[in-house]
Amino acid sequence: MFSIARLLTLCALLLALSQPFALRAQQKNGLPTTQRKLTAKVIRQARARTDATPDFPNINRVAYFQDKKLLREIQKAEKRKNWAASRNLLDAYVSQFGIENFYKDTNMLWRLGQLWEKAGNEDRAKAYYRLALKHRRQSLTKVQQYYDSLEQKETDLYVPLRTYYDIVEYRKNIATFRPPKGVYTSMGDAINSQREDYGPTLNADADLLIFSSKRKMRGLHSVIDEDLYMARRENGVWTEAEPLPKPINSPYNEGSACISKDGKTLFFARCECPTCHGNCDLYTASLQDGKWTMPKSLGTNVNSTAWDSQPTLSPGEDTLYFASDRLGGFGLSDIWYTVKGKNGQWGRAQNMGPVVNTRESEVSPFYHPLYHVLYFSSRGQLLNFGDFDIYKTYRVRSRWQEPINIGPLVNGKGSEYYFTIDAESKNLYYARSEEKEMKNLDLFSFPLPMEAQPLATTHVEGSLVDSVSQKPLNGIVSIIDTDNGIEVASKYLRDDGSFDFDLIEGSHYVMLIQSPDFFSVEKKFALAGDTVMKLMTNSIDYKLPLVFKNIEFDQDKAHIRPSMHAVLDRIAVFMVDHPEFRLSVSGHTDGKGDPDFNEQLSQERAESIRRYIEQKGKLKPNRIDSFGYGSTRPLKDEVTPEDAKTNRRVEFRLIKPEKDDAPFKADPLPGKKPEPKPAAGEEDGKLEW
Repeated sequence: MFSIARLLTLCALLLALSQPFALRAQQKNGLPTTQRKLTAKVIRQARARTDATPDFPNINRVAYFQDKKLLREIQKAEKRKNWAASRNLLDAYVSQFGIENFYKDTNMLWRLGQLWEKAGNEDRAKAYYRLALKHRRQSLTKVQQYYDSLEQKETDLYVPLRTYYDIVEYRKNIATFRPPKGVYTSMGDAINSQREDYGPTLNADADLLIFSSKRKMRGLHSVIDEDLYMARRENGVWTEAEPLPKPINSPYNEGSACISKDGKTLFFARCECPTCHGNCDLYTASLQDGKWTMPKSLGTNVNSTAWDSQPTLSPGEDTLYFASDRLGGFGLSDIWYTVKGKNGQWGRAQNMGPVVNTRESEVSPFYHPLYHVLYFSSRGQLLNFGDFDIYKTYRVRSRWQEPINIGPLVNGKGSEYYFTIDAESKNLYYARSEEKEMKNLDLFSFPLPMEAQPLATTHVEGSLVDSVSQKPLNGIVSIIDTDNGIEVASKYLRDDGSFDFDLIEGSHYVMLIQSPDFFSVEKKFALAGDTVMKLMTNSIDYKLPLVFKNIEFDQDKAHIRPSMHAVLDRIAVFMVDHPEFRLSVSGHTDGKGDPDFNEQLSQERAESIRRYIEQKGKLKPNRIDSFGYGSTRPLKDEVTPEDAKTNRRVEFRLIKPEKDDAPFKADPLPGKKPEPKPAAGEEDGKLEW
């Protein structure tokens, strides 16, 4: 795929899924160069970033925690308005929560967030607000609005894909390249069928793809037979998919597999079979002498009387994560895990906890083969682009961090499931549905964007302001990874002119900020640790003509001098970025010499500039008007040589379209943070249990 990242790199050089859960087993739902250079120490540091997410050690120990004596102490502290004591006591109480507490005592989470906010620790406050919203059992519109006022909705900052492609389309006029194939790249007819195809998994070498499909029908009544299929990559092309042999596939339904690094152990789900404990169970089989052994159930320690499916192995292959809708979880389905004991047996299944799981549905986990990063699909997290979106969460010091939406280059308005990445973090494979056809999943693959990269943990933030007024500017900011060509989703600048990205440390980048309010801003930087930058530029005043010092011609000549190229190139790029805008170029001379000659010379100069900009930007004709006025419009009386120099000029006027449909204006974003006030009807000193 030719991405905007690659396109913008060329430009820089120029300038210097509501999916039902009844889909049986599955549908419940070498590093790049720079990364190789990262030392193990740097990689460990990149993964060691912690957030304010609290720990709940009792989640898999007790179903419900209650201590009436401690509750009375908390109420006394609240009544006395002893906020520090109330916070400390409530913090101790909440830290002992079991799973049931999260839907019975959600108000305690919210109140604890209030108390932390009162203490000035907004990060801790928002962590508890998030938990309260994820596990709410009733409508909390006011609570949601209050939280939104604290936490800018990051989804609002991402540039819509249509605008993204417009930018690419405009820019291709000044660089020769293949246009983008599209972010959502189907794996084609060799893999996808007319029915649901989903649940991809790769072997360690990424040349064997195993996935689930409902393409086969059996029996007189044409009952859907869900099976596992496989395809091999040969010379960069996937072969025609074919079903796995018996005894993996059977008269029952099989799907949602994962395979060990050595390719000799397969874990998968089998459904509606005589030996199944529930609707779907997890099974395993081994490859011996080129043939698969008879599948064995993982047993009642792992399988329940409900739906258990979608397994994924940790890098050490000693922990198996999976999805289940068994009783005793947080929501409709949760992510669970089981650890292999020294005897080789899988232990009792445990819940991943309230940070990953919500009152809605979490499905299709995928553990990165190299790093402690878990990807999963959810419809219960707070930031989303559609129905089910894919998220990533980092495990830092044995604690799973707040999940991060991996952005609009993966997540669309439909549903996304079954996210899989090769070991080099080069390509992703996943199943998605279109918004208008939610039930029909197909498999897609394309280069892994920055938002989904496991090592994208180094923070870059900054702001752009007008150099004169110091007021913040609006526009679109794009980041280009010049080392690895990794796609980075473009964002709008916030209302305060700020922006932020998480990138891979050790890489080189180009930042490009575009807007109709100013000429494009570019900055090159090498990322070495968290970075903060402040950028400044001059706003364009459309009421006044633009006059540039470097636009000076040789005496009585009209040819473009090399010293003029940089300015004219910037104007050409602006015209490319804003295809609905027009430009007026007018030439002016001083009062010396023959007036007719001066008028003709100024006309030729204006036309030379017009031709240069049209050719540089490969612009359509008739977007630039050129006029020569000679000495008929002086700016001042020519008393001194400096006065004559002032009158010798070229004026540029950028003309906005009557209706500005350019994509660089952000939609109104959420307003400023309101004055802190009690949320959801709760007041200081009043805590309802």
